[in-house]
Amino acid sequence: MLNPNLEEIQLTKEEYERYSRHLILPDVGLEGQKRLKAASVLCIGTGGLGSPLLLYLAAAGIGRIGIVDFDIVDSSNLQRQVIHGTSWVGKPKIQSAKTRILEINPSCQVDLYETRLTSENALDIVKPYDVVVDGTDNFPTRYLVNDACVILGKPNVYGSILRFEGQASVFNYEDGPNYRDLFPEPPPPGMVPSCAEGGVLGILPGIIGLIQATETVKIILGKGTTLSGRLLLYNALDMTFRELKLRPNPVRPVIEKLVDYEQFCGIPQAKEQEAQRLMAIQEMTVQELKQLLDSDTKDFVLVDVRNPNEYEIAKIPGAVLVPLPDIEQGSGVEKVKQLLNGHRLIAHCKMGGRSAKALGILKESGIEGINIKGGITAWSREIDPSVPEY
Repeated sequence: MLNPNLEEIQLTKEEYERYSRHLILPDVGLEGQKRLKAASVLCIGTGGLGSPLLLYLAAAGIGRIGIVDFDIVDSSNLQRQVIHGTSWVGKPKIQSAKTRILEINPSCQVDLYETRLTSENALDIVKPYDVVVDGTDNFPTRYLVNDACVILGKPNVYGSILRFEGQASVFNYEDGPNYRDLFPEPPPPGMVPSCAEGGVLGILPGIIGLIQATETVKIILGKGTTLSGRLLLYNALDMTFRELKLRPNPVRPVIEKLVDYEQFCGIPQAKEQEAQRLMAIQEMTVQELKQLLDSDTKDFVLVDVRNPNEYEIAKIPGAVLVPLPDIEQGSGVEKVKQLLNGHRLIAHCKMGGRSAKALGILKESGIEGINIKGGITAWSREIDPSVPEY
C-alpha cells in the first residue's frame, strides 16, 4: 500500500501551487507529492500529540486521514491541543479536528471513528491505512495499537509525553522492533502518572507530535533514516535530545491475536483493590465539610495531600498541606500525627483518589481518617465557585 501506482495519481493546478515548496525539493518532487496524496494515515487520538500531527499531515497533502477518538473538548485541553478552539469546548474532538483539517486542506478525505479503540474493532479500523500514529496516553491502548499493527504489518509511529519530557520512535517497520521490545511488560497501574495528574508543558506535545509527523512523511516518501530501532528522548528543560538503541527481542512472544488489554495491564485488579480500599475508608461530602467549617466544632484537622504547586492554585480554608509523596515516604505520617493531637483527621485532594490512598497509608500506621468525596473540585463546583478549577 506504500507503493501506489503513481501514474493513476494526478495533481490539480491548485495542488501544484499549494505544494510548490515540496515539488522543488529533490527528495520530494512530483513523485513524492503523489505518494503523499495516495497515502492514508490513521491517528489514534486528537489530544496533545494528535493535534500538531494532524495539522501538519493535512498541510503536507496526505490524501486520507483517519481519526479515532471519543472524547469531547475541555477547556483544560486548550493549553496544548492546538487543533481545537474555544468555540469547540463541550463538543466532540473528532468533529473539531475534521473542521480544522478541512480548513487547511479541503481535498483531504477525513474518516471519523467516534469510538474507543478495542480488541473487537481495532483490526477493522487499522486495516485500510498505510501508517498508524499512536497519540494515546495510556498503556492498554498503546499495547493494543502495537499488536494490531504487528498482526496487520503496519508501521506504528509512537510518541509519549509527561511534564517536560517526551519520547518518540517508529515500531514494526522494516523488520525493526515493536513496542513490546521497549516495554515487554506494562508498569503497575498508577506508577506512571497521567498528564492530568503530573502535568505537561503545553509546548512539549507540539515538539513530539511534529517528530511523529516527520517520521510518518519519511515513511511514505521512502526517504531518510527513520527512528526504527532508535528511541528518541527529549528533555525540554535541558533542551537535549538523546537516543537509545532498540533491537527486536528474539524471544518475545509471537503476537497472533488481540487480547484483553485492560486485563493485561492489570486495570481491573487495580480498580477492585481501589474499590476495596475506598469501602474501608469513611467518606464525607463537601456539604458536610462546609457545615463543620461553619460550626464551632474544632475537633478536627483538615489535611490537603496535593502537591505544593496545586495548593498555591486553590485551597479550602483551614486546610494544612501534607503532600502525598511525604506520606508515602514516612515524614508526612509523623507530621499528621503531630497535627492531630487527639483530633479527627479529614483529608482531601483534587478529586478524592490521592487522599484515599493517603488515608490507606495512614491507617496502616494506626491513624483513621475521613475522605472528602470529590475533593477540592467538588468544593469548587458545589460550595465555592470562586475557588479555581484546574
